[in-house]
Amino acid sequence: MLDADITIVGGGPGGYTCAIRAGQLGLRTVIVEADRIGGECLNYGCIPSKSLITISKLLEKVREGERFGLKATEVTVDLEQAQKWKSEVVSKLVGGVEMLLKGNHVTILLGEAEVVGDHRLLVRGNDGKQEEINTKNLVIATGTESIQLPGLEFDGGMVIGSKDALELRRVPGRLLVVGGGAIGLEFASMFQRLGSSVTIVELMDQLLPGSDPEVVRVVQRKLEGRGAVIHLKSKVSKLAKGNDGVSVDVETPSGIVTAKVDKVLVSVGRRPRTRGMNLEAIGVGTDQRGFIATDGRMRTSVSWVCAIGDVRGPPLLAHKASKEGVVAAECVAGLPSAADWKVIPDAVFCDPEVASVGLTEAKAIEAGFNVKRTRFQFAALGRALSSGDGEGFVKVVSKADDGLVLGVQIVGPEASDLISEAALAIEMGATVEDIALTIHPHPTFPEAIMEASESAAGKPVHQLRT
Repeated sequence: MLDADITIVGGGPGGYTCAIRAGQLGLRTVIVEADRIGGECLNYGCIPSKSLITISKLLEKVREGERFGLKATEVTVDLEQAQKWKSEVVSKLVGGVEMLLKGNHVTILLGEAEVVGDHRLLVRGNDGKQEEINTKNLVIATGTESIQLPGLEFDGGMVIGSKDALELRRVPGRLLVVGGGAIGLEFASMFQRLGSSVTIVELMDQLLPGSDPEVVRVVQRKLEGRGAVIHLKSKVSKLAKGNDGVSVDVETPSGIVTAKVDKVLVSVGRRPRTRGMNLEAIGVGTDQRGFIATDGRMRTSVSWVCAIGDVRGPPLLAHKASKEGVVAAECVAGLPSAADWKVIPDAVFCDPEVASVGLTEAKAIEAGFNVKRTRFQFAALGRALSSGDGEGFVKVVSKADDGLVLGVQIVGPEASDLISEAALAIEMGATVEDIALTIHPHPTFPEAIMEASESAAGKPVHQLRT
């Protein structure tokens, strides 16, 4: 039997970060992972998808090279080689995480964990062996899994999930994406750049439900400009597989539309992964959707059990999970740590990229603020034009009376990298004048945030007063 101060079940970004921090604090630490260290994000989500997205962006740039004076002929994609490179990236990062865990004296167990009593876990190892753990504290970091719809269950061939899509060895000629959220749009944009004819079916009245409609319109316009067919307020009502592909009936506001495709990618959300852990036996509380409820110190309704990451509930983001992992480890070690951040930035790697932090204009108004909103178009930014990426804008939402930054939304080049400055501004309680007075290097993309803030402060330079 192993004795531990803290046992973390789940080796994703939340779990391994928690384990590393716990090891640094001198706690006897065990981490249990059912599949591979790094979890869903590192092995089957964030990292492999961004690797393939990078390849698709590079391909598009090369194919558009003639407008920059570059001439290339017969540019093709070797998806086998692309998959090999993607796997090398993943393996390198997994190896790095394992090294950090071992370097901080964390015991790694590969297998399924079940709570078998008060402070006791049983791990059924992937090698067939069993290990019992007597642990003072338990951290649940098991994440989520894809939701499968009746009639659209994954078969690994014609109907696939995101994990299957990342392993494809051939670009599908015709791809139908069910779900226009973040994951659906990332794959739709990626495969469209690689050459797929794309159809998107979304149940809600806009893509990226909950996002700023002005931002979403830029993304939708880009997809449709490349030939994508987008059905909003629609759902798949029937699916028939054949030797030559899949016939899909889509219920739209204007009637049934039939699409013939080669692959159907289903991405309609995720649910907490806790089956088989026997958490109900010790009274761990969950909400109606099965997400584990915690306080700001990550403690559940059971004093010796914490929960972090996606299993704790939305937003389902790796960087949120990592911060929660640090909080859980520090709280177990007796430090005065808590989830006291004001905002959590979000980024979607579609085309163009979308990133947001804080309140949208609509949410700020709904919250009762007297709102000022200003935008700066990338089409007016030197760095964007010199890079051939002039689509989109930065939008700053601030309080009209004192200029306090409430939120920032970005759609355009490098949005995922730009949003961190906005997140820091909100965390620090900055005003638009604070950002406007901060010198930004020229020519760079972050200047767009400065320019939008200058307009909000009533001192626009590169756009006319409104």
